[in-house]
Amino acid sequence: MFFIEARRIAIVIFGALLNAMSLNLFLIGANVYASGFTGIAQLLSSIFQDFFNIQGVSTGIILFILNIPVAILGWYKVGKGFTIYSFVSVLVTTVFLELIPVIRLSEDIILNAVFGGVLGGAGVGLTLKYGASTGGLDIVAMVLSRMKDKPIGSFFLIINSAIIAIAGILYEPENALYTLLTLYVTTRVIDALHTRHEKVTAMIVTRKANELQKAIHDTMIRGITILPARGAYTREDKDMMVLVITRYELYDLERIISEVDPQAFTNVVQTTGIFGFFRRND
Repeated sequence: MFFIEARRIAIVIFGALLNAMSLNLFLIGANVYASGFTGIAQLLSSIFQDFFNIQGVSTGIILFILNIPVAILGWYKVGKGFTIYSFVSVLVTTVFLELIPVIRLSEDIILNAVFGGVLGGAGVGLTLKYGASTGGLDIVAMVLSRMKDKPIGSFFLIINSAIIAIAGILYEPENALYTLLTLYVTTRVIDALHTRHEKVTAMIVTRKANELQKAIHDTMIRGITILPARGAYTREDKDMMVLVITRYELYDLERIISEVDPQAFTNVVQTTGIFGFFRRND
């Protein structure tokens, strides 16, 4: 248990470091914007400095402030464990953004856009893979998706399109196009490390269905179907638990199963579509 959580925290911190390096070493100096709340924080920081001559408002501080109400929303609507690690990611990213100097390693804006996208995508992808997120838009999109019954990707598209449009209006139109390049590279790297915004079905054969059900519901709000099962070789009566979760929750599910019933057999398959009720009020 301690090793699992320590590894998770280490990955979250490393992902935050990659995100901060992406911003301070490549994107900010080139006036190219990242995706989601990070891009919004960049844009607001630039507006404060360039249009209002307010120099002390950094990207890291704005990112942290934007994520406070989102963390509260995520705590009640997404899941406590997921939200805690996501907020840790935001907090550590803020610290790294304040510690790492803002410099421009290259004068080539394309190199800045590409390498900034690669580092940022690697940071987000690793963080997602180990059951957390970089906060902000990830949590908001998950909540809106469940409320409106629309794909999460549509909300990412709306926010990121707004970032690109505002950057193009307020600054050089070319910078908006380079921002689009960064978003594309970021998405491709995330997809390579972690299949994003996808539901999976877990089928768990266990002798401890009641204990597992309680442990799962203590962490996430998901409907579970419990079916009687019998081993073909041992002829032993067991239970099979079937539940649909998002990939965000897969790490927590693996941890719960290993703690409650290490002998359980679990099959996780991709879910291409869902008809009927899938809880959206969590």
